Amino acid sequence: MYYEMITIKTEREIEIIAEGGRILAKIIKELEKKVRPGITTKELDRLAESLILKSGGKCSFKGYEGFPACLCTSINEEIVHAVPSSRMIIEGDIISLDLGLFYKGYHTDMAVTLAVGKVKPEVLRLIRATKKALKRGIKKIRPGNKIGDIGNTIQRYVESQGFNVVRELCGHGIGKEIHEEPQILNYGKRHKGFEIKEGMVLCLEPMVTIGDWGIKKSKDGHGFETQDGSLSCHFEHTIAVIKGGAKILTMLK
Repeated sequence: MYYEMITIKTEREIEIIAEGGRILAKIIKELEKKVRPGITTKELDRLAESLILKSGGKCSFKGYEGFPACLCTSINEEIVHAVPSSRMIIEGDIISLDLGLFYKGYHTDMAVTLAVGKVKPEVLRLIRATKKALKRGIKKIRPGNKIGDIGNTIQRYVESQGFNVVRELCGHGIGKEIHEEPQILNYGKRHKGFEIKEGMVLCLEPMVTIGDWGIKKSKDGHGFETQDGSLSCHFEHTIAVIKGGAKILTMLK
């Protein structure tokens, strides 16, 4: 019954999503170049929207559940969905850039976390561990595996590095809607959950904290941040399930 809610994409649909994914990856690369001490998150948002409109696409997030911007800019203890503002990025910050593109009728979603200038070795280790957790999770995406295999792999690796995965936020399916079924937790049990099938398009997005995994709503009404004020890191790719494995759609060729 549940599988009726999970949309299986055709080869043509995956080609369109992949086209949008390459555009999104290129835009994220342009934004990365602009991240430096002194720039405001609102400036990054304006650039993101300009680049998306020039590409022939639209912002997936703007207006979604009332979100007022195109780009999510989460700094330090902010985990996801922080609203861009006049806040200036400073040396030693880490910032997550999370961006969605609606292109030719389909969404793609991607996030990266960047260190601003010089940061402590433990912070660099957090960023590396989160990025590696995403790679390990992607390796578990293949027909016949279960959703729980992804979350279990991410959780075990993150915890082996001395960090924690956020439990109350998750990855998701994607396509004509920005958030589709299934939900993809960053923790879980092997061989549990729904079977991964060819034609699914999924967003994996490990959210990892240096401290406790508890979260709270940010003052902006949209973002989430760590309850204990500890640093958080976030990476995300849009991935298609293909015969024998997975294809990352939000990558430059």
